[in-house]
Formats: sequence, C-alpha cells, structure tokens
Amino acid sequence: MVSRVIPVDNFDLVIFGGTGDLARRKILPGLYRRFVAGQIPDETRIIGAARSEHDDDDYRHFVQDAVCEFVASKKHDQEQINAFLKLFFYVKTDALGEEGWDKIASMMKPDVIRVFYFSVGPRLFSPIAERLHRFEIAQDDSRIVVEKPFGRDLETARALNQELASHFDEHQIFRIDHYLGKETVQNLMAVRFGNILFEPLWNSQYVDHIQITVAETVGVGGRGGYYDKSGAIRDMVQNHLMQLLCLIAMEPPSQFEHDAVRDEKLKVIRALDPVERDEIVRGQYGAGDDSSSYLEDSENPESTTESFIAMKVQVSNWRWKGTPIYLRTGKRLRARASEIAVVFKDPPHSIFGQQDGRRGNVLVIRLQPDEGMNLRVTIKEPGPGGMRLIEVPLDMSFAEALGEDGADFPDAYERLIMDVVRGNQTLFMRGDEVEAAWAWTDPIIEAWQERGDKPITYDTGSSGPDDALALLHRDGRRWREIK
Repeated sequence: MVSRVIPVDNFDLVIFGGTGDLARRKILPGLYRRFVAGQIPDETRIIGAARSEHDDDDYRHFVQDAVCEFVASKKHDQEQINAFLKLFFYVKTDALGEEGWDKIASMMKPDVIRVFYFSVGPRLFSPIAERLHRFEIAQDDSRIVVEKPFGRDLETARALNQELASHFDEHQIFRIDHYLGKETVQNLMAVRFGNILFEPLWNSQYVDHIQITVAETVGVGGRGGYYDKSGAIRDMVQNHLMQLLCLIAMEPPSQFEHDAVRDEKLKVIRALDPVERDEIVRGQYGAGDDSSSYLEDSENPESTTESFIAMKVQVSNWRWKGTPIYLRTGKRLRARASEIAVVFKDPPHSIFGQQDGRRGNVLVIRLQPDEGMNLRVTIKEPGPGGMRLIEVPLDMSFAEALGEDGADFPDAYERLIMDVVRGNQTLFMRGDEVEAAWAWTDPIIEAWQERGDKPITYDTGSSGPDDALALLHRDGRRWREIK
C-alpha cells in the first residue's frame, strides 16, 4: 500500500528551544522523516534559536545526532541526511532580552509561511510573542506552536490566552497536544463518522460504559520537580485524557473542518458533571525491589501529589446521560498501554441461557503500543456438544492490516507540524476549549486540597491502588487488565 504524500509550500521554521530535549527527541527527527517523505521542499529554512553558544555547523551536528538516535536505522541515508542538514541554521537568542532578534528578522524569506515553534517553558511564551512583533518578524499569516502545560489552572490559562491574543489572532495559535496527532486517535473519528455500523449504537441506549486508560511503566525520573507541581490530573487528565474523552463523546460535526470539530469537543467539556469525592481515587507509587518511590523521585518526602488517578465522569447530554466514562492514568504501573474501550450492553434477552449468553461486545482502540482496533464478538465454540459460546476478537493491527507502509505511519509530532504549515487547526486546542477544561478541573483539585486528602500508596508494577478497582466494582463493572 503506497501512502499519498501531500507536499507543502516553502516555509521558514524557527524553533525556540532548538537545542532542547523536545527538539532533539521529537521535532527534529519528525522533520527529517517528513523531508525523506518528500513533504519538505529543499528551499525550506529551519532556524534553531536558543541561549547556548553555537554556530551553524555545531547545530547541524546536533541535528544529525538527533536524527541518528531517534529515527529508525533503515531511514539513515547519508545523502538525504546531508541534504536535510543544509536546511538548518542557528541563532543565539535571548528570549528575555534583545540578542538574536535582528538576525532572525534578517534571515526570514519574503512571501513564505513563517512558523515559530515555542519549544520552551510557558513563562517565555509571552516574551517571545512580543518580540516577534516588535522586531517585525511575524506576519499576518504566521503561526506559533505552543506546548503544554498551557497554564496550571483557569486563571493562568486565561492570562496566557490573553497575552498571546495581544500579539496573534486565534487562527495563528496552535496549542499542540501530541495525542491528537496519533494515527489511531484520528482513526477513531473515521470509525465513528465514516461507518454506519457504529454511529447508531454510539449512545447510552447501547453503550454500558467507556474506559480510557493511559498507563506508564516509568516513574517521574528527572521530571520530579516539575511533576510534583502538576500531578497526574494536570499532566494527563486535563489535556490528553480530556481530548480523548471529547473525541469519543462528541456529536458528529457538520464537516471535518477545524472549528466545526472543536465546537463539538467544547460542548462535551461543558456538559461534564462535577466529580464527587467518592468518584476519584488518587495514588502514589511506592518503592519497588530495584526502584525508588515517588517521594524519593520527587525529592519531597511530604508530597501529596498524585502519580495515579482514576475517576468516574458523567456527560450530561442527550446522547450520554447515564453512561459513565472511567478515566485512569498512572506511572510505574504493570505495563505501558494507552487505550479506549467502548463496552456495549448485554443483549436484552439471551436465548442461550444466562451463563452462555451474557457476553457484551467491546470495541478497543489501542493508541500504544501496537496501534490498532479490536472488536470482541460472541460466537459458537467449534465442535459438537451443544451451543457453547466464546468471545473472539476481530483484530486489526495497523502493521498487519496496512502492510509495511501502513506500519510506518507518521509520528504524531511530524503530522502536527505539517498541519501547522498548512494552517489546519483541526487537531489543535482552541483557547476557549483549554479554559473550559480548566474550569472543570479546578474545582476537583481545590476540593482535595481543602480537605487535605493524601494519595494512596500503591505497589510498583501493579495496576494501581485497590480503591481504583472498587470504583468500578461497586457499579458492577471492572477495569480491563493492563497488559
């Protein structure tokens, strides 16, 4: 299967924080893969901007090292790498001062799209935005890309939106959430709205409940200082899991167009009920045989920040009223897995008897690893001896279903960067969407802070605190096994 590559026009890309970890691991390797795919013209100019002392050759060595480390070896073609490196330049830049800005301005080509990637901390967003305009680097069709965290509560998110809006229009601001760039997440929309099979069943009449799980085996590691100020709810629930929830629960947009899609996502967030105290479980991983505890990793022995959270969420609208959505995310769990499971109700009457006939269908969308979809259906077990029912999967792994080319689909970052160049905001968060998510999240955080709630310690390599199991057990349900 040969994928269709859509090239883009020439563009200038400035990566602020161009020597940082995100640039090294994601942005630069993603750009190389798109260059190899023929999507980035040879005339494109990519400028790394940071505080460190480098020249163009130093930066090209940095880019080459990043490509060699984070791009599959089968794509290591030295001729292509050399051609790719010719696109790169470096400017030492002071985000809070005056150094470098005149040079960046002089390097911009006329009549091409200008993209500015803010691969820096949020405190630098506003100063960089101000200087892009003061030095007349940004134009009316320029775009800026900003990374999370986009605020740490409603007040800071609103202030950040206002600061960026004083320099850029909303159509120029791309708030990136890499989860929305994943192929499987986009296929969720294709499955829902491109097939008549599922949409008539996609409601509270037929869906018993939905589970959204993002599990990690790693701890907070070197991010302990940052993570301890955020926790699982700010780091994962307010953005990544919220976006997945919106795509699962949203109404069909009138067309696949950025504001039409984001309008429907916003309606879901605004329809979320407040979460009660007994519908939330927070946890902290303890020490393992060969691993440190969260308290050790965060270097804060008194920390009450959660590394695990599970909650029961209700969407009060016509489609979903009465169907719970369970969210779960955590670190140092049994396995690395991200998935959405849509659990359908049992048939209203079993003609095969209670024991053999009560088997519900489950649609599982696997985001990572082994991206794909799995639909569990009930069939007769082969052989004589009566009607014995078993569950089997109708399984579609992208790697198997789409062949070698299908297994090599773009990384989330490279897809999203190309969308920025094209001006397509469908997979990016709008300002009012971010604020609505914080407006729902803030009362949850404030409530447990006022009560002084402490997270429950759970074993490294487990599925989280036992209380998270009870969250579903009391509803007569159970979590899907993390594996």
